[in-house]
Amino acid sequence: MLMKLRIRDLREDADLTQKQVADMLLCDQSLYSKYERGERELPLALAVRLADFYHVSLDYLVGRVEDRRRFRT
Repeated sequence: MLMKLRIRDLREDADLTQKQVADMLLCDQSLYSKYERGERELPLALAVRLADFYHVSLDYLVGRVEDRRRFRT
């Protein structure tokens, strides 16, 4: 449930439309909308692309941590 909220919030914070993000992910806007609403499970490969795109960790994206920053090695 948290992941759908995080991907929507990240998109809105970046002033992007669902269509723009869907185009970046190479999927239809309607499918991306279902990811945001939690009606479809976001595949891991797309979650990784979104985390990279928004410069956040996967843990943040899925709601495991509150800190947006990626871990640095």
